Amino acid sequence: MVVRAGREFLAIPGPTTLPDEVLRAMHRPAIDIYAGPLLALTDSLLADMSRLFRTAGRTYIYIANGHGAWEAALTNVLSRGDKVLVLESGRFAVGWGNAAAFLGAEVEVLKGEWDRAVHPAKVEARLREDKAGEIKAILVAHIDTSSGVVNDIEAIGKVIRAAGHDALFMVDAVASLGCVPFEMDAWGVDVAMSGSQKGLMSPPGLGFVAVNGRARVAHKRAGLRTPYWDWTARDGRVHYQKYAGTPPEHLLFALRAALDMIFAEGLNEVFRRHRLLAEAVRRAVAVWAEGKAFDFNITAPSERSDTVTTILMADGCDPRPLRDYCNTKCGVVLGEGFGEMAGKAFRIAHMGHVNAPMVLGTLGVVEMGLKALGIPHPSHGMRAAIDWLGKSVHP
Repeated sequence: MVVRAGREFLAIPGPTTLPDEVLRAMHRPAIDIYAGPLLALTDSLLADMSRLFRTAGRTYIYIANGHGAWEAALTNVLSRGDKVLVLESGRFAVGWGNAAAFLGAEVEVLKGEWDRAVHPAKVEARLREDKAGEIKAILVAHIDTSSGVVNDIEAIGKVIRAAGHDALFMVDAVASLGCVPFEMDAWGVDVAMSGSQKGLMSPPGLGFVAVNGRARVAHKRAGLRTPYWDWTARDGRVHYQKYAGTPPEHLLFALRAALDMIFAEGLNEVFRRHRLLAEAVRRAVAVWAEGKAFDFNITAPSERSDTVTTILMADGCDPRPLRDYCNTKCGVVLGEGFGEMAGKAFRIAHMGHVNAPMVLGTLGVVEMGLKALGIPHPSHGMRAAIDWLGKSVHP
């Protein structure tokens, strides 16, 4: 017996659910890549992506996923042998560092815990030790979807400046852009990158890199530049140079529809929606955790992200039976553990095109699975989430 008929719901941290408006935007013929409408579309997207990053600098659009955007960011500002400091708080900043090492950079990982955010004081201390200025770039993820942590980018930017260090501050905003506040210029970020498939509610396949003046100075002397990723080439006056060839028209149509939805809702309202729905998930998980079968991976409540919650199983228990039950019986796909969390945790994403029925439905299915599988838990997790939203979302 299953109750799975109907639309499957992805509660994974990317790709996220595509709005119907975005799907419809792609359902159209290709258009002339040299004519005015597509040129105007590109101009509007570039301007609005800089608006999302909150920067007066320039944004570049790549036909690539987040890993491609990582490489675009690195190759445009680094040379072989440059030293990069990676701030660990999960899998993704470390993965970015691995990409830098593959390209020929010297990579140092500032070790961190997978259950805590980056400690800004440790960053400052390491930078003060670097009196010769060997570190050329600092890499960190704003939100790491493997651990579920949110790092304080503003605080890290402040300690970089306090240390008087000239390293470029480079931030992975794949799991945060369009979901939570991101203030590139105000926080002192030199290079930020993101992708289309999470908070931007679009299909995978577009990567974004935003850069400021300091990054552009570094770009002039960068030795890793290659034709496809190069900013200078993409600054050319001919339209196809902005994509290093044929534009990804239908992905651009999708992104335009998604950004229109975000701006129509209003960024502050988007951020508030994510905060409220994330807290509903946390309220439910906090109740269920009283059964001692699992708990939050991130131990400090203030460091839990508003886009994904990572839940660590107790005593080495395998989360697969719960994930399988939710999927095969109910049509809810939970995220699996990633990196060091593999086989130890599951993840509930709450980002992008998501609302109260979707979140409450996911929580209801999880609670149903806990009951069906005999996993110890108090039975009022859903009630805690409903009480929170009922109290917070006013008439």
